[in-house]
Amino acid sequence: MIISIVHSLSTKIAIFPCFEEKTLSLAAKSFDEKLSGFLSKSLANAVFKGKKGEVLTLSSPHDDFSHIILIGLGKHDALKKADHMAFGANALKPLRELKAKSASLFASDVDGAGAAFGALLKSWQFDKYKTKKRDDVELKLETLQIVSSDVAKDTKAFEEFQAVAKGVFLTRELISEPANIIYPETLTARIQELSALGVTVEVLNEAEMTKLGMGALLGVGQGSIRESQLVVMTYNGAGNDSAPLAFVGKGVTFDTGGISLKPADGMEDMIFDMGGAGAVVGLLAALAGRKAKANVVGVVGLVENMPSGAAQRPGDIVTTMSGQTIEVLNTDAEGRLVLADALWYTKERFHPTHIVDLATLTGAILVALGVEYAGLFSNDDDLSEKLLQASKATGEKLWRMPLDEAYDKDIDTDRADMKNTGNGRYGGSITAAKLLQRFVGDTKWAHLDIAGTVWLKKDSTFAVKGATGFGVRLLDEFVRGFEA
Repeated sequence: MIISIVHSLSTKIAIFPCFEEKTLSLAAKSFDEKLSGFLSKSLANAVFKGKKGEVLTLSSPHDDFSHIILIGLGKHDALKKADHMAFGANALKPLRELKAKSASLFASDVDGAGAAFGALLKSWQFDKYKTKKRDDVELKLETLQIVSSDVAKDTKAFEEFQAVAKGVFLTRELISEPANIIYPETLTARIQELSALGVTVEVLNEAEMTKLGMGALLGVGQGSIRESQLVVMTYNGAGNDSAPLAFVGKGVTFDTGGISLKPADGMEDMIFDMGGAGAVVGLLAALAGRKAKANVVGVVGLVENMPSGAAQRPGDIVTTMSGQTIEVLNTDAEGRLVLADALWYTKERFHPTHIVDLATLTGAILVALGVEYAGLFSNDDDLSEKLLQASKATGEKLWRMPLDEAYDKDIDTDRADMKNTGNGRYGGSITAAKLLQRFVGDTKWAHLDIAGTVWLKKDSTFAVKGATGFGVRLLDEFVRGFEA
């Protein structure tokens, strides 16, 4: 699909925003006058109210147009950045149903570049392995015009949004690929392609991690024939030597649970257990692609958690790079082991101003928050507030969870410094975060548990069902607050 910013309509389908109480946008009102009040008359008899997400498709009485589509955006005076994007994204469903090949969105009362960005995000589908396309769900749209009153401004802004979209799409693609295609070595090879964007990529193999003492990360991958990797991505866009922002991702490319084997039902979904690493990779691609004026480091620990004669056992005790020891009570609580070494390495080597880690870490976060919000844990209120502001701007929702000292006792154990599970069923996402906190020292740090948001069983506003790319837009917005 080609998206262009233009001055005037030249397609058979016209799309307009509409607000609550059936209030037409300025462009729609002008259009309505030319059509002798067709839109206002149609609205008067329609169930459609203009609420967020509502769509009204009308067959046009005018020979120059086949259809007119109204997209509900809610209250006109309460529009957020994500609402402008939703205008474009929500237009794709009726266009898919109409099997339209071209259409025009009128960006009066909304941000044209934002609408284009939303449409672009929603257009992505993973059908790489389908030999026969489904005609009922395939998007036929070839060209989408955004009719704007300021073409130059919107075109420039959309160019930057396109770079972010490429990062989101990279994340979605990596998460969608099956585990026989994406595993630590092949994911590393994909990451190395970021060097073309100006990202410096370093790879630590198992021998190098052994020398550094990364017993926690290496323990997770020791049952697999795939060699574990730690990949470091460095992007210096600030033009100085200032300390970087750091983003760390859990990259379990497939998680069987190890010796603590998961149930067979649903195990195929564990291709997305590298969603945190995928988001960090996509974020670096987005930042480098739009030439962000910030120094950023991305670190991802890549492992495959498999059962075998060489696999880690429940009851094993591992020594982390920090020197702290962890008793492994459940080999399916593996992500925190990977992150323990990756976080410590990042802190010790780069001395970042802030660290944000992303991980599909616990099923407990789904019990707490479902699939609408990711859990936010942090040792710093200001950092939390900045992330929550970015969440509101992008629509990638976060909810702050407690990180009280009282939970520390739940991961204490007699045989080592800590254990990798809490006591019983309760507070599982919190005790996992408490373990991670022991590996960041005094660094301002936030942990995002994205287990419920990285992959969805039905379409969301900006993505079709499957991989969402959650975290890339959120953290791109977050980084903007630190740019020079």
